[in-house]
Amino acid sequence: MPAYNAGKTILSTIRSIPNIVSQIIIVDDNSNDDTVAAVKKLNNSKITLHRHTQNLGYGGNQKTCYRLALSTQADIIAMIHPDYQYDPTLLPIFTQLITKHNFDILLGTRIRSRTEALNAGMPLYKYYANRVLTLFQNILTGQNLSEWHTGLRVYRSTLLKKLPLETFSNDFVFDTQLLLAAVEQQAIIGEISTPAKYFVEASSIGITASMRYGILTVLETIKYVLKKCLPKKPLS
Repeated sequence: MPAYNAGKTILSTIRSIPNIVSQIIIVDDNSNDDTVAAVKKLNNSKITLHRHTQNLGYGGNQKTCYRLALSTQADIIAMIHPDYQYDPTLLPIFTQLITKHNFDILLGTRIRSRTEALNAGMPLYKYYANRVLTLFQNILTGQNLSEWHTGLRVYRSTLLKKLPLETFSNDFVFDTQLLLAAVEQQAIIGEISTPAKYFVEASSIGITASMRYGILTVLETIKYVLKKCLPKKPLS
């Protein structure tokens, strides 16, 4: 769990994680609220808590998360936002599908229908931005995902080991870069419908940050296409 100022929601998220999860890794990105104190109060032997001494950003936080997770030799690694927007009780379904049906990645998609997403509280601008970006990315990459921008992702660890995670951005566009790299590796990507909750305490980037994320997402997707289309240099 990449955590930043998640003190109001992280306990609910942790308590909803099923017993099938053998270890919970929480990386706090130098929060200025009580996130760390709240986690320590649980005294849960499954939890590994790591705190950055300075804020590295969402992508930087995830890099630490994956480094620590891969060091455990786990076969399956799940990333879930600690804002209690997604339902951790669904994790056994994700892991079972990856194990039995050979998926490399399973995404928890919030977009089953427009009505459902909006009724759950997804802001209108965020819904349409999600739809436009996802359509754009699907067309350029040949995928058919219903959402590229979810905060619930479950990976086969063998795939994560192949991806150049440390070269990705420390910003929010990290998620897009990771998926694009997975597509380049011809990873098998699936989805499970995961209704999400929106409420005051749940973290959400504002309009300005969302616009910046959207622009960077478009640029990264174009870079992926150009890299794929440009002729490779012959071996010397």
